[in-house]
Amino acid sequence: MSNRYLTGHFALISIILFSLSLSFYAQSFVLDQLEDLGVYEGMLEFFTEGGIKLAILFVFLLIFFMVFSALKLISDTTVQLSMLFFSKDEDGSELNKVRAGSWIFLVASLLSLLLMQEIFFIAVLFIAACLVYFMFFIYKIYDSLSVLSLIGFIFFHVVFWGAFILLVGYTSLRLYNSFIQSIPF
Repeated sequence: MSNRYLTGHFALISIILFSLSLSFYAQSFVLDQLEDLGVYEGMLEFFTEGGIKLAILFVFLLIFFMVFSALKLISDTTVQLSMLFFSKDEDGSELNKVRAGSWIFLVASLLSLLLMQEIFFIAVLFIAACLVYFMFFIYKIYDSLSVLSLIGFIFFHVVFWGAFILLVGYTSLRLYNSFIQSIPF
């Protein structure tokens, strides 16, 4: 059985599984914080324990799903833009070759469910999956790139994602600092 659409839903499943593993970690972290602050006991007067856990899990699942979906959209856009700039492929056949790489993210997301209580290992798994997929991608499209185009392709992605991560980190740090400075002592 060979169907080119067989792996089309793997991206969605991977996003859901990575979101779920991060949501379980975030749920346990938030519940511990609520207990330490003494708020959890008060919440139990209005909601059941299962209802609180389910609500927290759902909120974090939704947040992480939106973040990973946005990253997937940005990634697809940068890949197609870099293919436009650097590839000789005009009909999009090279992009069909790399669809099999969605297995990489699917396997990593399944492993993340096993490690859902360790945020460090989930992050390492996600970053490793991204790097392995990028190497797989370059291996598959290598035929449609000259040496100069290959260097440009890699440089484009490294610069874009580096700038993106730095911008998000800088913005988060500025937001955190302004929040801390606004707290009265």
